[in-house]
Amino acid sequence: MSARPRACAPPRPRARAARTARTVEEARPRAQLERRVDLTLLRDRAHYDTLVMGAVAKARVSVWIATANVKELRIEAPVGSRARARGRYMSFLDLLDALAARGVELRLLHAGVPSRAFRAELRRRPRSPIEMRRCPRVHLKMIAVDGALLYLGSANLTGAGLGAKGEGRRNFEAGVLTDDDLLLDEMQATFDAIWTGAECKGCRLRPLCPAPLDQIEKSRCAGGRDGR
Repeated sequence: MSARPRACAPPRPRARAARTARTVEEARPRAQLERRVDLTLLRDRAHYDTLVMGAVAKARVSVWIATANVKELRIEAPVGSRARARGRYMSFLDLLDALAARGVELRLLHAGVPSRAFRAELRRRPRSPIEMRRCPRVHLKMIAVDGALLYLGSANLTGAGLGAKGEGRRNFEAGVLTDDDLLLDEMQATFDAIWTGAECKGCRLRPLCPAPLDQIEKSRCAGGRDGR
């Protein structure tokens, strides 16, 4: 995959050199994919420890998140800080601020209206660290990090799903983490097709859609504002 977008094409995360670039149509996900791959099972608290504070916090190129629901979630303050010593927590958006400052591309594809608390955290910032686009049909829960790690599972971008909730309060969640090239290509192509509006033309819910993504992409390509 190219590290830089072509004219009016969405930027893609840089992947390993062995990966072959393919168009969205060529990489269209198949209805059924049968093969053996290496997976790591994540359950409950492991979503926070391994996925959020492990993979996402260490991202260097890109983080693409797909979720049905978006709520404010809290994470532990950095190790060694006074806030951590005092047992304090910070917003997940603070982590995204730090990633954006390092040049990491951040995308959030979601279905529902973000919670009031999440929107309040966004308003505290002069600029959102993450580009957001909404599609009411999105129900997949996916996180792709650097084009190298893929999470697929049950957890939404919520405190009870991915945050530092105490035991006995968090959701029961399960998912898998993999570095498999084919699964990464398939799911990043799926994400990209939704993100750029390639799925909008045949969508039967288009009349109810608050902002069709093909129109957002068309506006962006014409020099207008994107879905941020």
